[in-house]
Amino acid sequence: MNLDAILIVDDEDSIRNQLRWGLAEEYEIHTAGTAEEARRVLREAKPAVVTLDVTLGPAGGRPEGLELLDEIVENYPLTKVIMVTGNDSRENALTAIRRGAVDWYAKPIQLEELRVILRRALHIREIELAQCEGGSPARKRYHRIVGESEPMRRVFGLVQRVAPTDATVLVVGENGTGKELVAHAIHLASGRHEEPFVPINCGAIPEQLLESELFGHERGAFTDAYRTREGKFELADKGTLFLDEIGDLPTHLQVKLLRFLQERVVERVGGRESLPVDARVVAATNRDLRAMRADGRFREDLFYRLSVVTILVPPLRERGDDLRLLAEYFLEFYGRQHKRRLKGFTQAGLRALQAHPWPGNVRELENRIQRAVILAQDSHVRPEDLELEASGGAREQLPTLQAAREEAERRVVIEALTRNAGNVTRAAKDADVSRPTLHDLMRKHGLDAARFRRPGPPGDEDADEGGEGAS
Repeated sequence: MNLDAILIVDDEDSIRNQLRWGLAEEYEIHTAGTAEEARRVLREAKPAVVTLDVTLGPAGGRPEGLELLDEIVENYPLTKVIMVTGNDSRENALTAIRRGAVDWYAKPIQLEELRVILRRALHIREIELAQCEGGSPARKRYHRIVGESEPMRRVFGLVQRVAPTDATVLVVGENGTGKELVAHAIHLASGRHEEPFVPINCGAIPEQLLESELFGHERGAFTDAYRTREGKFELADKGTLFLDEIGDLPTHLQVKLLRFLQERVVERVGGRESLPVDARVVAATNRDLRAMRADGRFREDLFYRLSVVTILVPPLRERGDDLRLLAEYFLEFYGRQHKRRLKGFTQAGLRALQAHPWPGNVRELENRIQRAVILAQDSHVRPEDLELEASGGAREQLPTLQAAREEAERRVVIEALTRNAGNVTRAAKDADVSRPTLHDLMRKHGLDAARFRRPGPPGDEDADEGGEGAS
């Protein structure tokens, strides 16, 4: 990627020419007059910075600038976008900043001012590139995943390290934590990102149809098989196949999946020919595959093939301030979708969000906020809009000093255990207390080290004494 390549996106020839002339000595300049042309340049030149006109598009038509911004933020997360606005569109500029633009400036363009903004955007990008190389990005958004908590930074770091390889990845976590988003992020950060990403839920398709869906079938293989049909493996050739709910895969199909992972060939139902397929496999489950392996419900050899790298997606309750980040993101997103201008949450609404245990994780949060956007009676979201009970009265009660100390103590213990994957010895060292003291604090706050451990290869079950596991 060329670090000093700049893409100027504007439908006015005069502005494109002015900027090309004024910046050509300092940067490699590319220009585009339409959104489609800009997409082509993004794919081919991969510019470091894009200046993008908010009102891009045909006169009288729907502005395409903000739509293109969303695409760049999602598909090119390290490319910095600077929005260009008219003097009367400050609100559009602020909206663009909330949606991921790094800065903005107004027409008429002053080259010296723009040079300063470009240098700042490139500096931000260099910092993020350094963080990516170190495996610990601090961005609030990674592809379509929103978060900046330590557990999510760990997830981002693992995605960045494993994506360039063809290693099979197992993504584990509770329902609604965003396992498919993690799988998609692996695909988008890989060399296969321009090829298909093909998801299939192994638990949502009847067993008698699942084999055909995965491996395809030949004409006449069974009743109603009137034509030959490619399966998901073949459709994912050169790309990524995402097998969701892999724990629900029937035993006889586990054998066929194992053969593919070993030999990279598939055989259609009713077929006799082995077909070579180059598809990367990412699998996900909310089930305990170790326990299923122990009682014979999941093949041991397949388990090891799938879990070359294991990524644990943390539940929402362990993601700290990500809850508020996600709530604000969904509020903005569904506000645009349903054409409602909402200013935010009331204090009671925020307290209700923070008090709820979120058993459905991010999916539950998204559904509640979408409902709130539709039903809110004014510009603020209240607990009743979220179908949550208000926490506290109309006036927030101050906590006692003792309660505040205990809550802070509990958060430190949780953070130490989370960072160290349930290893009490290392967690005690991080928290600067003795091991017995940490055990006392865990008992006091009802915390179990096993809850913080990540899946890993056999021999790592005792995370208190051993390593941190495969993830």
